[in-house]
Amino acid sequence: MTIKKRLVVSNILMILVPVFITIVIAAASVGIIWFTVTNGSGIGFEDSESFYRLAPGIASTIEKSLKDTPNNHKLDELPELARLLNNRTIALSVKTEDETIYSYGEKSDSDSTLLNGISEIGGEGYISNGTREVYVRQVVIDNITYHIEIFTTPVELSYTTLKIVCIIAFVVLLLGILISILLTNRFLTKFVFKKIETPLDILANGVAQISDGNLDYRINYTPKDEFAPVCEEFNEMAARLKTSVERSQQHEQSRKELLAGISHDIRSPLTSIRAYVEGLLDGVAKTSEAQRKYLETIKSKSDDIDRMVAKIFLFSKMELGDYPDNLEILRLDEEVRCLVQAIGAEYEEKGLIISANKLIPATVSADPDQLRRVLVNIIENSLKYKTMEIGTLIISLREENGSYRLSLCDDGPGVPEEALPHLFEVFYRCDPSRQNPNRGSGLGLAIAANAIARMNGTIMAENCKTGGLNIIICLPKVVK
Repeated sequence: MTIKKRLVVSNILMILVPVFITIVIAAASVGIIWFTVTNGSGIGFEDSESFYRLAPGIASTIEKSLKDTPNNHKLDELPELARLLNNRTIALSVKTEDETIYSYGEKSDSDSTLLNGISEIGGEGYISNGTREVYVRQVVIDNITYHIEIFTTPVELSYTTLKIVCIIAFVVLLLGILISILLTNRFLTKFVFKKIETPLDILANGVAQISDGNLDYRINYTPKDEFAPVCEEFNEMAARLKTSVERSQQHEQSRKELLAGISHDIRSPLTSIRAYVEGLLDGVAKTSEAQRKYLETIKSKSDDIDRMVAKIFLFSKMELGDYPDNLEILRLDEEVRCLVQAIGAEYEEKGLIISANKLIPATVSADPDQLRRVLVNIIENSLKYKTMEIGTLIISLREENGSYRLSLCDDGPGVPEEALPHLFEVFYRCDPSRQNPNRGSGLGLAIAANAIARMNGTIMAENCKTGGLNIIICLPKVVK
């Protein structure tokens, strides 16, 4: 059950339960009062006049019963009179001169005194001593004189009892209402709060796990309530946080490798420059031809440093997002053909034959300058790492899964399988010792990967089935 439903149920029960308990207690109180009234305390009379009006009626009923009784000396049953007197504060006696033929109710110690008073006033009539009242009638039937004596207790005693019972009932009702409200509130609060407390404890434990560095911790929360999406968001947050931390660690490692790579790759040409400069100063190169050779070497090493600094600067601007993107709609196949025509002869003289005959028409959105820089970097690597005197690079272009796949496959030595995922990392070389910086700075493929990503494309490397390395660039298809 969701928390919302629990709150609705709680609000309903918060009203219904006290009302129900109040009705039950009120009904019980009314029952007690009714029982008290009908079983002992009596209805009583407001004053003596009321009793005086009722007593003759009772006496008339008894007289009628005496006349209707075949044997007037005995009254075995008076059903009508019993119904009239039942459970009331009235006592009754029917007597002859010799015996009592009918008696009902409880007598009082003061009854004999009251009867003496009646005798003094003629043997019948009404008399009261303030706490007890009596009405006496004499009836002569078949020459037999019957004394009908009717006694009653003062009404104050009945009303006092009734008031006490009512007060007790009211107090019980009030206490019952208060206790029912408190118990209902306590139960329903626990009923709702428990549903909230458990998920909060689970979330608190999850936060503690994450703060302690356990980024693999996930919350397993199965109930379908309002906390379910919160727990799902927590798990997604933990996953994103773990990815972010891993990325930060990777960036930190890349930064350290970048600094180490820059230091190593700049130190080598600087060492060579320093050595040749010292050779010139020490007069080692005595002829003009030797001096010229020394200077050309110094210039070549300086150019290497310049190119390396330029690549570092370009990569840094790309990483900072400070490098402009000039995306435009262009024909990828035509860009490749133009590039091959422009540099093909130059690279063929250096020992690399470039073939671009398998190109289909392809329209993409790309930055032409960055695209050419990426292709030149890949071609340069094929030239640097070729193992044969004349190497070959085959460029092909085809459509695949709604994008265009540009493949540059050479016949070089390839790379170990475990090195393929790392080729596009900064300053990565398959040679861990980095003993030959002249064969590449380790920045070219990292720049290429960054540039292709900015064109919404992907770049990857795989070993060709016939040997060599295949660099694959995928760019989204543009429909005109």
